[in-house]
Amino acid sequence: MLLTALQLRTGVVGAIPGEWLLLYGTGVVTGGAFSIRVVPLMGLCFMVLGAVALFCPWSWGNIFLAAGFGGLHIIFGAVIARNYGG
Repeated sequence: MLLTALQLRTGVVGAIPGEWLLLYGTGVVTGGAFSIRVVPLMGLCFMVLGAVALFCPWSWGNIFLAAGFGGLHIIFGAVIARNYGG
């Protein structure tokens, strides 16, 4: 939250989607260390998506956020529900 506030204040907003995805991914990898194997893999996918977002035009930010927080959650949620019973 503090990084986002700092970037908004300084006008460097292009990196916010990539940073959000990277930070969320690290949290999922860390939190999933004691979970099923697919959870840290999901975090890694968030991190890769965030890294790619950092090097793409800033106008694509919403697409990356939708792909990560929408798409990856749906895909991995379906995998977890199917293979592990929810």
